[in-house]
Amino acid sequence: MIKEIGPGFRLTLIFTVLTGLLYPAIMAGISEAVFSRQANGSLVTVDGKTVGSSLIGQNFSRPEYFHPRPSSAGGGYDATASSGSNLGPTSAKLLRGTTKMDDKKNEVVDFDGINLRLVHYCLDNDIPYESSMPLDQFKDAKGELDDVKLIKAFNDDKTQLVFSAKAAIPADAVTASSSGLDPHISPANVNLQAARVAKARNASVDQVKQLIARYTEQADLAFLGEPRVNVLMLNVALDQRFPVSK
Repeated sequence: MIKEIGPGFRLTLIFTVLTGLLYPAIMAGISEAVFSRQANGSLVTVDGKTVGSSLIGQNFSRPEYFHPRPSSAGGGYDATASSGSNLGPTSAKLLRGTTKMDDKKNEVVDFDGINLRLVHYCLDNDIPYESSMPLDQFKDAKGELDDVKLIKAFNDDKTQLVFSAKAAIPADAVTASSSGLDPHISPANVNLQAARVAKARNASVDQVKQLIARYTEQADLAFLGEPRVNVLMLNVALDQRFPVSK
């Protein structure tokens, strides 16, 4: 047995050094030398400050920025909790959303749902819509839409709120990716947001669309994947080309 343990121990030690130390060190060195930016997380810097990674989606909610895909990663756009909602297309939760009681016994949004996302997308981007009830009745004391009231109305089987857009809305505008961290959105989604962004930045829609065209990535090798736009890179370019006075 001792004769068998000796060679086994030596082989374990050799392969631990080779595959656990030398190989990772060599690969890390090659990656750092040849693909330095990618090896360090594809970080994006502006004026010496890191503003994000071109590989990881992040939230933009102000009107002067293009908005990303919805996210179900953690509390939203959480790179430490990459995941989708894992809800099927017939899921009532996915479509209508849900609410819950917080620690202070206040009813809050638990999951927003496609219907609520559609409402905000249409209102944010001035897209015509049809609603079975006036949306004004779902506003709070400040005159802002109350998401909890909307979700409850979407889930009311007796007098259910029915809301639909009068324009084709891209799927990525109201659904999350499987990772919840998709940094890209479709050209159709970007173009529907162009008028809002142009207005907020005192630019023409044509000027903004020219920038969109410049930052639209085509299918890899001309046939892998679909055309797409990196939200972070486009928003950085917007700040440089059409800065917003503060």
